[in-house]
Amino acid sequence: MNARSMTVAQMVSTFLEPDAPVQVRAFDGSQFGSSDAPLHLEVKSSRAMYYIAENPNDLGLARAYLQGDLDSPELLPGNPYDVFHKLVALKDYMKKPSKADIAHIAAAVFSHGIHVPDPPEIEGPSLFTRLREGIRPHTRRGDAATVSYHYDQSNDFYRLFLGSSMTYTCAVFDKPDAPLEDAQWHKLNMVLDKMNLKDGDRLLDIGCGWGSMEIAAARRGIHVIGVTLAEEQVEWGQEWIRREGFQDLAEIRLMDYRDVPESNFDGICSIGMMEHVGFKQYPAYFHEMMDKLRPGGILLNHQITRTNSHDGKRAGGFIDRYIFPDGELASPAEIEMTIQDNGFEVITQENLRQHYALTLKHWTENLQDNWETARKMVGEPKARLWGLYMAASRFNFELNTIQIHQFQCIKPNPATGTITYPLRPWWER
Repeated sequence: MNARSMTVAQMVSTFLEPDAPVQVRAFDGSQFGSSDAPLHLEVKSSRAMYYIAENPNDLGLARAYLQGDLDSPELLPGNPYDVFHKLVALKDYMKKPSKADIAHIAAAVFSHGIHVPDPPEIEGPSLFTRLREGIRPHTRRGDAATVSYHYDQSNDFYRLFLGSSMTYTCAVFDKPDAPLEDAQWHKLNMVLDKMNLKDGDRLLDIGCGWGSMEIAAARRGIHVIGVTLAEEQVEWGQEWIRREGFQDLAEIRLMDYRDVPESNFDGICSIGMMEHVGFKQYPAYFHEMMDKLRPGGILLNHQITRTNSHDGKRAGGFIDRYIFPDGELASPAEIEMTIQDNGFEVITQENLRQHYALTLKHWTENLQDNWETARKMVGEPKARLWGLYMAASRFNFELNTIQIHQFQCIKPNPATGTITYPLRPWWER
């Protein structure tokens, strides 16, 4: 075969059996598969081929999709979840190309010139670029930069899919069809219950987001300090506290948790923040929590986890460039070991994987329902990005590729001996 005359359809046929349940139509007029296939993919531009040739992984595919160079009529606006199922079905029809096949494809692509197209404008810098600019992973400067990158978007945009609770973490559902708002407030109250907090107690909320925990705690008469590194979250949360009239109970600060001067808290919660900490920093993180809690105080640590300890900690290229730069995940066993090695007693560990899949189902459907508003607000590529990220996350939670765990941990109180908390669980799941 003449490499220069190789079509996109011929390239696809190198990787897929002829009866694969997909049709691919390409900009060069070529076509692979049957028109009655359950999945139709459109390669609209040669730029897609260069993206995929440069990064034949999730990053290359994501770039092509975000730019509109790779699309499908089956894709729902803001919610590509159903397409993921159809793509996974192609695994059974995959062929392993030979080295000669790969060489033919590369020759065909680059026979038109070696191009490195610019990535989408919304793409963040690579790890190499961040290091060159002095932004080292999991340092104070690095944490501030990466948290701001993800959260300092548009509060109004986040509200389109998070809903009125503005809670960007896993909800807890009493039943599968429970409303998202009910499930989010249930989660917040469950966390407060697990910490055994009462009227007048003091709570530190690390990575407080837009302030929903501060509102939930203040409604119980709990004094709460929330800290975040995202300026737009602080602005939203402080205004929410003022509207509710909780200024005497609740406070949100633009502050690194390591700089909080207060200590002797009755409870500390960290909900969806540990993904930013970095695995090597876990011991220092839990040591900090130990120092800030009173004896007998409870830490509730809630974070996304790897399913096992054998997988690598760092996220792939797509997540690192677009979602959580420097994000790392560990297994529940590794986390619990670190917690205990720093002196905590783990009371319970709860896996909420199914609940996060349901949460993401609601978020993607909300984005789909508000698609036109989202697209006009932040532009089509960024709106596509959030739909892609949330749908892929839902899919991976359902597949048990990732999980989410709550660790309920107590700081031992030597003065009270073994009886430091009730004999049986005192909260409703």
